[in-house]
Amino acid sequence: MSLSNGRSEAVIVSTARTPLAKSFRGAFNLSHGAHLGGVVVRAALERARVEPGEVEDVVMGCGYPEGSTGGNIARVIAYRAGCPVTAAGTTVNRFCGSGLQAIAFAAQRVVAGEEGIFVAGGVESISTVQPNRNQHMARDSWTNEHKPDLYLPMVETAEIVGKRYGIPRQRMDEYGVRSQIRACAADAAGHFREEIVATPATMAVMGDDGRISTREVLAERDEGLRADTTYEGVSKIRAAQPGGTIAAGNASQFSDGAGACVVMSAKEAARRNLEPLGIFRGFAIAGCEPDEMGIGPVFAVPKLLQRAGLKVQDIGLWELNEAFAVQVLYCRDRLGIPDDRLNVDGGAIAIGHPFGMSGQRLTGHALIAGKRIGARYVVVTMCVGGGMGAAGLFEVA
Repeated sequence: MSLSNGRSEAVIVSTARTPLAKSFRGAFNLSHGAHLGGVVVRAALERARVEPGEVEDVVMGCGYPEGSTGGNIARVIAYRAGCPVTAAGTTVNRFCGSGLQAIAFAAQRVVAGEEGIFVAGGVESISTVQPNRNQHMARDSWTNEHKPDLYLPMVETAEIVGKRYGIPRQRMDEYGVRSQIRACAADAAGHFREEIVATPATMAVMGDDGRISTREVLAERDEGLRADTTYEGVSKIRAAQPGGTIAAGNASQFSDGAGACVVMSAKEAARRNLEPLGIFRGFAIAGCEPDEMGIGPVFAVPKLLQRAGLKVQDIGLWELNEAFAVQVLYCRDRLGIPDDRLNVDGGAIAIGHPFGMSGQRLTGHALIAGKRIGARYVVVTMCVGGGMGAAGLFEVA
């Protein structure tokens, strides 16, 4: 069956991402988002054999672009990647869905008939984004009075989902361990090599004497992987809140990283003799109550599949962002996703979750892993802060 309906087809011809580093104490704890983004945009262009001067626009998702990453970080990244000033840049903020939204925006422009070459992805440097100094202005007073749940920390929404839908900590911890086991096995098998680009960085290190120094490092693999993870160990981790169920072993890790894809029309890819990784087939967004934002995919995915004329069983691989084990479990069971098609190489609980970048990582990995296992269609989906779900559909080329 064809999903193009006679329109221009948008294809992804390359993907590149940094390894994900632990925020505040990992390899990128002194790395500005512009550096991380510049590395991956340059690598994505090289892999696609596209000259920097051919890029029309760099679209980058970022969950917190207003901090030290400097406003329209995409414009800065374009320049850091070696693009001339003629390459524009725009930053997209849909929190955890930002990277996927950036890819969708670029692909939709191609589908609409624009023949430009776009770079799309995401970046998050949690380590270097400083807290808002004007905390008294962090919330709109009217919204805080009438819909304060819009400002709930994500960990609190995860606790609500667990209590509201009867998901005990044991199941969360078991899923967290599964994520680590799958991710470590995938890493050992080399399943991340095609997407990762070795990234140089200057890292801050605290010595035994309490003094901070710096050293030059080359990050080559995701730092959050723990091959020795066991249920016994995870179950002993203290919950983030007194009496709660959400703990480090069943929640995503704070991470720094960046990723980028090159997007163009299928016609342009054929002209350049490029073999696409995949074809963009659709995107859907849906809102839900902000106090249970983690279940957003259960609203976005049906909308996505209905528009494409597909069913859950038609999807060969699902990448559902592991913000928290509790919301993955609920979404998986509510949507009826087969466990053997879900996050087959682990997810953010093991690998990490740089908010604005994760959608790009999931997309690039879904296309590579989808080809490896023989899937035709893959879905990338995630919950989004503020009460939303996002989902993207891709056909593996």
